[in-house]
Amino acid sequence: MEITGKIIVALPEVGGTSQKGNAWKKREYVLETQETYPRKVFFNFFGDRVDQYPLQVGQVVKISFDIDSREYNGRWYVEVRAWKAEDPNAGMAAPQPAAYGAPAAYGPAQNMPQGYAAPAAAPAPPMPDLTPSATDDLPF
Repeated sequence: MEITGKIIVALPEVGGTSQKGNAWKKREYVLETQETYPRKVFFNFFGDRVDQYPLQVGQVVKISFDIDSREYNGRWYVEVRAWKAEDPNAGMAAPQPAAYGAPAAYGPAQNMPQGYAAPAAAPAPPMPDLTPSATDDLPF
C-alpha cells in the first residue's frame, strides 16, 4: 500500500535487545495527507530502514507500507510498518527515450526503408446527414 503526505512529527529513535539477544531499533513518524479532509497516519521504520530513510518534519514523501496486526493477552494491536519512502514527484519526470536509438514517441515511421512508400494520412470520416427524412417517425 502507498500513501503520500507531509511529515508532521518525527519521534526519536528507540531501540533495545530482544529476548533472543538480537539488537533492534525503530523510528516512528506521523504523516498528514494533503487532501480535502486530511488524515494523520502513525507509522514506523524498523531495523536497517531507520538509517536508510531519515525523514524530516515538513518533508513531503510517498510511503510504501504494510499493515500488521497481532494479538497479545487477548488484545489486538495494529502497526503500520513502512518499508520504503520516496519523493512523490520523482515518478513524474519527463520520459526519457529508450536506449539504442529507439524512437522517443510512437507514430508512423519518418524515414521509410528503400522501396516502401510513406503511409498516407487517414481520410476524414464522412459527416452524417442530420436533416430529417420523410420516413423518420421517431418522436425525438
